[in-house]
Amino acid sequence: MNDITLVTQVAVFGNRRAFDSLLRKYQSQVRRFLLSLTLGDGQLADDLAQDTFIKAYTNIGKFRGLSSFSTWIMRIAYNVHYDYLRSHHATEDVDAPSVAARTTESFGTDAALSMDIIKALAILKPEERTCITLQLIDGQPIEKIADITGMPRNTVKSHLFRGKEKLTTYLKQNGYERR
Repeated sequence: MNDITLVTQVAVFGNRRAFDSLLRKYQSQVRRFLLSLTLGDGQLADDLAQDTFIKAYTNIGKFRGLSSFSTWIMRIAYNVHYDYLRSHHATEDVDAPSVAARTTESFGTDAALSMDIIKALAILKPEERTCITLQLIDGQPIEKIADITGMPRNTVKSHLFRGKEKLTTYLKQNGYERR
């Protein structure tokens, strides 16, 4: 079944199996996106992903099909993360042991490379990190990034440009040269 059929099954008939199908289809994408936004905090990303799917389930009747379901669910994930940031003003030092421990889980077994990736993402403004994550990790086009974030396309382009410049500078300063 396609996404629209599954959404209809959930919205009209309350079919939980149809929602389970949507959850299985999009959970990896949503978690990966939130994992990048939370700088590798797997537990927080899982909590935010769970909140995302709860909101999607309870509001599925509001889905109008004006965008794809994947854009709609990613927009919810973005908003859930944004709401979390607004309600939790405390920030964590990137060099803190808890971030270092999560890094290997999130980005692989090379701890030095993992820390460099986390630190590189941490230097970006949240909007830049969101746009970079959606484009470079999730492979989303600018139009879809604009739909997910609610930013104008030119703003997305600006965040991508500045974010890529910052990442390039940081990685070059830390011994990563293009070969």
